[in-house]
Amino acid sequence: MSPSAKSVVIGITSFCGPFYSDGANTGLFVIEAMHPFNVYRKQGYDVTFVSENGKYGFDDHSLAADFLSGQDKADYENADSEFQKALHATKPAADVSGKDYDIFFAAAGHGTLYDFPTASGLQRIAAEVYAHGGVVAAVCHGPVIFANLRELANGSAQGPLLAAGKSITGFTDIGEEVLGVMDKMRAEKLPTVEDIAKDVGAKYLAPIGPWDDYSITDGRLVTGVNPASAGSTATRSINALEQSQ
Repeated sequence: MSPSAKSVVIGITSFCGPFYSDGANTGLFVIEAMHPFNVYRKQGYDVTFVSENGKYGFDDHSLAADFLSGQDKADYENADSEFQKALHATKPAADVSGKDYDIFFAAAGHGTLYDFPTASGLQRIAAEVYAHGGVVAAVCHGPVIFANLRELANGSAQGPLLAAGKSITGFTDIGEEVLGVMDKMRAEKLPTVEDIAKDVGAKYLAPIGPWDDYSITDGRLVTGVNPASAGSTATRSINALEQSQ
């Protein structure tokens, strides 16, 4: 990896469909992509968005004023904003090589529960980033990508589970209960981040409160717990990359 290279690929969910009890859709949680995008761009990184099939849709709840206001709302509503232009250029995973990027960042939204655990294309990209000394980061529900994310071995992602034996965080089971979605998740056999951590042999670290800005670093693996942590997770990923060079 070239020391001068500064490039990030942000993985987003391809799923968009009804999820909440009010009939609202889940999908990409806007600020969990926007805030990392802004952090990386301010530090001079080129940013590419990728989803498993090149498509995406938004989580309706993420568009509420509680989460999207001020400049964030202006950037979302402006089709010519740098963020929207980059998002509109989202690539399918098959067209992206992790060898071209220094950081893989898994953005979130409950939509990730439907596709990230089996998103072999996104997992391949993350494994390629990690294999050449890059950083893998994930926020909120993004860490469910670790379900089948393996390190490269003999040129393919058939090595050990990347998160095994490492400390990670992500959206809490308590948070799912507070949001009133745990019963639906269990009924549809959707994993929580804590489920995935246990399944892959990672150590799950919880914040004091489910809505705290909380992110952690374990070597070249960086994770954050919720929308409020998206920016700090991105900042930590940059620091982890710099420290690894």
